[in-house]
Amino acid sequence: MMTKADVTDMIRAAKREKGVNWAEIAAAADLSEVFCTSACLGMNSLLPDTAGKVVDFLDLPAEAAVVLAEYPTKIFSQKVPTDPCIYRWYEITGVFGEAFKELVQEKFGDGIMSAIDFDMDIERIAHEKGDRVQVIMSGKFLPYKSW
Repeated sequence: MMTKADVTDMIRAAKREKGVNWAEIAAAADLSEVFCTSACLGMNSLLPDTAGKVVDFLDLPAEAAVVLAEYPTKIFSQKVPTDPCIYRWYEITGVFGEAFKELVQEKFGDGIMSAIDFDMDIERIAHEKGDRVQVIMSGKFLPYKSW
């Protein structure tokens, strides 16, 4: 039986073999680059027809589309990441996380930003001191409720 990890490995191998990037895979699936990449890495599911587009684009076995459409179990390491790119996200959360929480709650009330009803975009922005990574996130505000 094929697993999400198996399909992720197949996608990475096909991506390398075909010389395509995540943006091209996402365009073939009519999805955002961030969401499509996350689904291909096993952290989200795709609708069956969208999963089929990814599989067709990468020439993967049909069973891979079934696996891409399965609901994921979102498990990730609770250890401090050591990959420098991922670690910076961890560092940003450590340094600015509490300020983020304070400002969200000051502006919206007691609640959180959804990671389910959520969008994220990553852009390269030219800058005189070196190109910048621009991350744009938008999540629905979810107020805590009393009962």
